[in-house]
Amino acid sequence: VQLQASGGGLVQAGDSLRLSCAASGRTFSRYLMGWFRQAPGKEREFVAGISTSGAGTSYVDSVKGRFTISRDNAKDTVYLQMNSLKSEDTAVYYCAASSNLGAGRRLNDYDYWGRGTQVTVSS
Repeated sequence: VQLQASGGGLVQAGDSLRLSCAASGRTFSRYLMGWFRQAPGKEREFVAGISTSGAGTSYVDSVKGRFTISRDNAKDTVYLQMNSLKSEDTAVYYCAASSNLGAGRRLNDYDYWGRGTQVTVSS
């Protein structure tokens, strides 16, 4: 499956952004989806994940209550709504797909990765 993330940009602290990740090539609804991010000088980290139906979601503690992951299987797209952005949210954000329905938060759980989209939050 091919993944294309978009929606990043430069915003001020407290603003909102919505990232989108469009999938193509395989049956999107069969894949568990995740969002990861990588800040300069840091390792890539899990941000949020969503089950194939969208009924199940998980978040890293630092974004709980601020970020919401969702998906539209009819549009083959997963979203990450980011509210109350902080400077520490600055990173390149990546979407990823996993054919392992038990996939968790590890990078190795995911089979396919999109190119990242830069999110910069100025304080």
